[in-house]
Amino acid sequence: MAVSDPTLEVEFDLLRTGASFVIGCDEVGRGALAGPVAVGFAAVNASVLSMPQGLRDSKMLSEPRRELLAPLAVAWATFSAVGLASAAEVDELGIIACLGLAGKRALSDLYAQGVDVAGSIVLLDGSDDWLNKALATPLNVVTRIKADRDCGSVAAASVIAKVHRDRLMIAAHDEEPGYGWASNKGYGSAAHMSAINLLGPSPLHRKSWLKISA
Repeated sequence: MAVSDPTLEVEFDLLRTGASFVIGCDEVGRGALAGPVAVGFAAVNASVLSMPQGLRDSKMLSEPRRELLAPLAVAWATFSAVGLASAAEVDELGIIACLGLAGKRALSDLYAQGVDVAGSIVLLDGSDDWLNKALATPLNVVTRIKADRDCGSVAAASVIAKVHRDRLMIAAHDEEPGYGWASNKGYGSAAHMSAINLLGPSPLHRKSWLKISA
């Protein structure tokens, strides 16, 4: 994947329409076999300063770089939050509904921090507005393909959510080391699949996904 530096051009264009904040949004863990799905938000307003040096989409960064950049991204964003939906909820509701559920939880956190969510624009990575599908009152959501690569607020959200989720999977590895979650973070590596065949699924696994994988 080519390295690309995000900018704030899209965010400032949206802020000029009168939005209180632009809330960058990205998801992490959508394709994992184990662990929660996470949705990160990074809200910025017109007073936002230059981005932390080296901030990019989390997929373009090594794990050590993400760990260094995550606290810088949290400090840089005016507000930030991460919402989660569990593996059990993914089994019960499906992944798209759980993206919305995790996003709704993160929005509640932003609201509690004082963000004018209703007066803001959510800049969502991708082409599908899965967030509004979960909300009783729709928000102003702008979808953009490759927003995590091109837009600073979304890149920040991706790094914040990725590191948050990775730390949860590393902690889970300490409890059940047989699945190798510290390295695979719940994704379907060959070693992870072998461990599932040997040990069976854990409470952290998405059981419906294992049936699909099988």
